[in-house]
Amino acid sequence: MLGDLLPAALLLLGIAMGFMLAMAMYVGELKRMAHFLRSRDTRSNARVTTSATAPGIRELADAINGELDRATQVHVEALRHQQEFQRDLSALSHDIRTPLTGAKGYLQLAGDGPSGQELRHNLEAASARIDATTELLDQLFAYTKSTDPDLALASEPVALAPLVERVLLGHYPDFERLGWEPELLCDDAAAGVMGDPEAVSRIVENLVVNAIRHGAGAPRVEIRPADCKGALIDTAAMPDAKSDAWAGAYVELRVSNPVQDPASIDAARLFERFYQADAARGAGGSGLGLSVAANLAQAMGMTIHAELEGDALAIILTAQAA
Repeated sequence: MLGDLLPAALLLLGIAMGFMLAMAMYVGELKRMAHFLRSRDTRSNARVTTSATAPGIRELADAINGELDRATQVHVEALRHQQEFQRDLSALSHDIRTPLTGAKGYLQLAGDGPSGQELRHNLEAASARIDATTELLDQLFAYTKSTDPDLALASEPVALAPLVERVLLGHYPDFERLGWEPELLCDDAAAGVMGDPEAVSRIVENLVVNAIRHGAGAPRVEIRPADCKGALIDTAAMPDAKSDAWAGAYVELRVSNPVQDPASIDAARLFERFYQADAARGAGGSGLGLSVAANLAQAMGMTIHAELEGDALAIILTAQAA
């Protein structure tokens, strides 16, 4: 009887030893991978290797290498963005130093020169350059804030027509100087969007400033309903249901005006940070206004894009109706 049990005992012993060897191999491979990950230089391209044929080990190694590849790609992209930002800041620092140097020069002239009209001219010129520097720093701060991943924005009804009116009135001296008469079109004075009041105001302000600074004619601001895809709703086809057209749909805010050289404008790049690549956009400014607007719009779940319509540039903000 003992002789009958011996083969079975040897078989069980063999299975147990095989299992122990397999476990030892698994544990050894896992320990080796863990040591590799702990000691790996993050700047290295080294990857996990394995000669094991046991089930799961090679799949684990491939999964780890996939994550390492993704982490490396993220690191490379972060470095690229950092280098681009540093180059942009270098260019912006020149824009900041230039008006400050000019202001200093005018202040020196004011101190050395005669009083009266010339003194006023020099002081006004110095003040204008200091204002330009302040605007650059304000836009840089706004851009930094708008890119904060932890930026918390409210979501409440914001009436667009009175907000746009306030912004346009605030730039009345600019319109008077240029001889322009801006146009505001809105079928429903109560039309509003869901968003953060301060952020929406900043977007409208930046769009109007952009139109003034880079346009060749008075801006036209339109507030009208749109569906969730941004397509206009035909309110004329349902005149007795205009309130229903606005409610629960989307609102489109369109700011458009003629530009001097439409062919030189790359509408797809207008919202890039510090974009001032062509002569049409070389009339001052930081190149951050539209980028700030785009970041704030995205943070509130809105969309913003630019279109060239003949000799006019239109910037369209689409948001959920309040």
